[in-house]
Amino acid sequence: MAMPHSGVFAAARDPINKIMQPQDLVGLGEYFIDATIPSPATNVLCASLKEEELSPMVYSKWPEYRQDDPETASKYPDIIPKYPSWLNETSVDDLFEFGERYGRRHPVFQKLPIPYNSIVNVTGSFIDSIYVLITSPDSTYMLCSMRATLAADCSTVYDASMSGGHMNARCGDDMAYASPDPRNGVVSKDWANVATDWALSLALNTGISDANSSNARLLAQLIPTTPSLNATLPSIAEALAVLSGCTLLQSTIDAPFTSTSTYLDETIMHQNRQYQRFEAKVRTQDYSSGSSKPWQNAFFVILGPTFAINLICLSYLAVKSTITDFMEPQNMFALSLNSQRSQELNNASGEGPKGKQFATNWFIKWNTDTEHLSIESERASPTDIYTPEIVVEDDKESAWRRASGHAPRVGGRPKFPLTKARSLREGE
Repeated sequence: MAMPHSGVFAAARDPINKIMQPQDLVGLGEYFIDATIPSPATNVLCASLKEEELSPMVYSKWPEYRQDDPETASKYPDIIPKYPSWLNETSVDDLFEFGERYGRRHPVFQKLPIPYNSIVNVTGSFIDSIYVLITSPDSTYMLCSMRATLAADCSTVYDASMSGGHMNARCGDDMAYASPDPRNGVVSKDWANVATDWALSLALNTGISDANSSNARLLAQLIPTTPSLNATLPSIAEALAVLSGCTLLQSTIDAPFTSTSTYLDETIMHQNRQYQRFEAKVRTQDYSSGSSKPWQNAFFVILGPTFAINLICLSYLAVKSTITDFMEPQNMFALSLNSQRSQELNNASGEGPKGKQFATNWFIKWNTDTEHLSIESERASPTDIYTPEIVVEDDKESAWRRASGHAPRVGGRPKFPLTKARSLREGE
């Protein structure tokens, strides 16, 4: 099972690549990356074995083991012959590539697990695989080997949008990573150390004490009971591959995009991070000019009439030229300053209009005498609009002003004619 290279995720968000993210475009942006880089892969091989076939690989079945001797169990794993011994032959040497011919020793488990339990073997020197021994409910034994390598015929595909991102490995296409490096396809010896911690953290080794781990129980139920696989359930090999896929993703964080010796040299690995180029196909969407999902077609019911109305407005303006919109703030402000005082809004200059003052109808009128526009209420009359003029008088002209009908000054304030004064009090 091949997994994508997680370094593509970091490269897509690095500012040096100048890829607009979906959140930078109000959720409308999307991008697709198909990178020509190697993909990590895990190989899981499982085989159903009988108890006699497992005897060379189970310490409790060796002739040296004595069940009535407690000290015998404590000799494991020291009693196992050390390298370069290749141990005894098994019936599955060619299947799992055991023996001197393949340069790999078979595992040795301490005991056979009881039903619904599993045991993990990670002992030995220079190991490149881990082995899991699981017992099914009907006491069928399943031996699985797990290894990791680089898949040279795959590429990493990353598709990101506002709703989320999807990353997967695509194999066998024209963007596949094809490198002549001889290490492509070679089993990684370092991954076995990572897989050991993974297996122990999932309690896959609790069968050594018959602890009945829940994960081991689920895996045991996937062991086929017939020579053919169940089409409605995953196989136990597929389940182990999916469970261990996270280790492949974590192993490629900040890892090189090529397997050449230039980037695997120890002197470079201990230096600061370095940028590395790789071939990729990038497709971006900076805006949306149409529907991307079927349910979005319903918006065309609204967009169609809206376009028609805008077209009518454009035709009208093209024929009638432009008009002044008096509701714009700057136009309304100028009209308010150049208009006469209205009694409908008395005492509203400080706190604003209240109550019935909101029900007043206002009109924009053109004054032919002064040739300017002003705002007037519907009930405005000539006696409501006036501008009092303060007259400064002296004693010599007082008699003349009283005789001519002008308002004499009383206490420094002008006094208006009776009809206008009454109108003012009614307005106040």
